[in-house]
Amino acid sequence: MRNWLLPEYVADILPATARQVESAKASMLELFRTSGYELVLPPLIEYYDALVTPEDGALAIKTFKLDDHFSGRQLGLRADITPQVARIDAHLLSQRTGVTRLCYAGSVVHSRPDGLMSSREPLQVGAELYGYAGIEADLEIIRLMLTSLRQIGVDGLRLDVGHMGLFRGLVQAAGLGAELSAEVFSVLQAKDQSTLRELLVDVAEPYRSAFLALPELYGSRAVLDKARTRLPSLPEVELGLMQLAAVASSLEGEVELNFDLTELRGTHYHNGLMFAAYAPGWAEELARGGRYDNVGRRFGRARPATGFSLDLRDLIRILPQNESAKGIKLAANLLPQATIKVAELRARGEKVIVDYLGESAAALNCDRELVKAGENWQLVPFK
Repeated sequence: MRNWLLPEYVADILPATARQVESAKASMLELFRTSGYELVLPPLIEYYDALVTPEDGALAIKTFKLDDHFSGRQLGLRADITPQVARIDAHLLSQRTGVTRLCYAGSVVHSRPDGLMSSREPLQVGAELYGYAGIEADLEIIRLMLTSLRQIGVDGLRLDVGHMGLFRGLVQAAGLGAELSAEVFSVLQAKDQSTLRELLVDVAEPYRSAFLALPELYGSRAVLDKARTRLPSLPEVELGLMQLAAVASSLEGEVELNFDLTELRGTHYHNGLMFAAYAPGWAEELARGGRYDNVGRRFGRARPATGFSLDLRDLIRILPQNESAKGIKLAANLLPQATIKVAELRARGEKVIVDYLGESAAALNCDRELVKAGENWQLVPFK
């Protein structure tokens, strides 16, 4: 017999777990709906240049490419749904001029995994808010992200918060070229101080000292006061620190907060406040988000935007594992007579299983049996 093997970092989800994943997805989408977020379903495949910008090398590496025999153009399998939702807001919903709230849930495909334990087929669930640049929008998204995780049973959440504006402001003021900026960005994420010193040897003060200070600006709210003394007074820096302080004031007491001014692990499109949720026993972030203003510009409309997403497949091991509800057995020979009764039971949410082989209660996962008693149908215990 041939052994069927799946590609590396790709896996089936079997019945019990699949039901848990779908239940968690449904509960999140219902939370989004009651919070005013409308569901959109972008396609799995579209033209590559709509999915990836030339500047976003990380997303380009993760995106599968293929040729379209109809148009002759290059297609891509989406590796991230956020750019697609930005396209929908900017193009298909361009008649809306106020705040637009959109949400989604669907598979994406990665050419390589994000980590050793990551899937190459994440189930991405997320929500995006367009049309409002104020910090209130970011706070709404953060609270929605935290509630989404808590309602599926994640406890002890910690929120790490950073701000891309600080880095971008320093890069612009210091006059760093694109190549050096990318190198410094990568080294800051790794918090590699020695390499950072080497890269910044020719950078003028006070910007060299500011870049070197960023990896040390990590911890409680007190970090923000420390940052004001160690970073130059640039408009982008002042705005970033003000927004981080607003997050601290608004969320203090709701969630454990940690500020990390090198927390820059977003995709290329993020340009402001950034955040990630962590929990005990979990090495990687459970959900991630941030501000990505003006991503829709290439689709015809630049708008303020903020949002978050998570990989529901990645959360499988912490999803609540509920016992599958017991069903009702119906002997196959009784099915023609019981059609109406079976329809009634299923309409009430009962699981009715037709038994063709005379199987046991354990095999069928049933604790009752539908039997005929004269002209009536009865449910009797099945053991």
